[in-house]
Amino acid sequence: MFDSVIGVQMDLVSFLICELSALALGLLAAFVFTRREHHSGAYAQTLALLPPVVALVIMMVNGNIGAGLAVAGTFALVRFRSAPGTAKEITAIFFTVAIGLACGMGYVGYAVIFFLIVSACAMLLDQFHFGQPANRHRQLKITIPENLDYEGLFDDLFEIYTFRHELNRVRTTNMGTLYELSYDIELRDPQKTKDFIDAIRCRNGNLNIICGREADRDML
Repeated sequence: MFDSVIGVQMDLVSFLICELSALALGLLAAFVFTRREHHSGAYAQTLALLPPVVALVIMMVNGNIGAGLAVAGTFALVRFRSAPGTAKEITAIFFTVAIGLACGMGYVGYAVIFFLIVSACAMLLDQFHFGQPANRHRQLKITIPENLDYEGLFDDLFEIYTFRHELNRVRTTNMGTLYELSYDIELRDPQKTKDFIDAIRCRNGNLNIICGREADRDML
């Protein structure tokens, strides 16, 4: 089962086994790495079709791994030359390339085991949000009238609703009649965000308040 299905001379049966196996594993890999993720249709199709393409390249160079890697590696680099990708997307691209390499060498059994192990790990890590920061960080913008002293104005509320807060920027708006305060905060309980905003509204005269998540930083 774990021997290469390709003999000294590659025949049609071996070719079909390798290509169909690579395609099936590519389709499954596309499902694993695109479920519950925002993605384009082209990205999912790339994950599905990349393994059989790489497998064919390896078969056509007659098992010469050096030449095969040099050619197949260009497929992975296409992602870097088109649009920025997240760390997870780059991992998925190399994952499908590895599947194609194994199938191209005829080691379909090893390719299946590799797929099962890595896919199971990827789904478990995603399920338990491994390595992801707690969903507590926010960017907070508060508008106050010019006659209010913003130094220490909200400190008691920050003590109640946040672990930490940092005033990053102060600017004037509306012809200098208003101040806009920008904070980085870490909430104690994200479920109490509304209570936090309502408490601030009582201090700033019900002027504008914006509280949102920080931008993702996992782009490569």
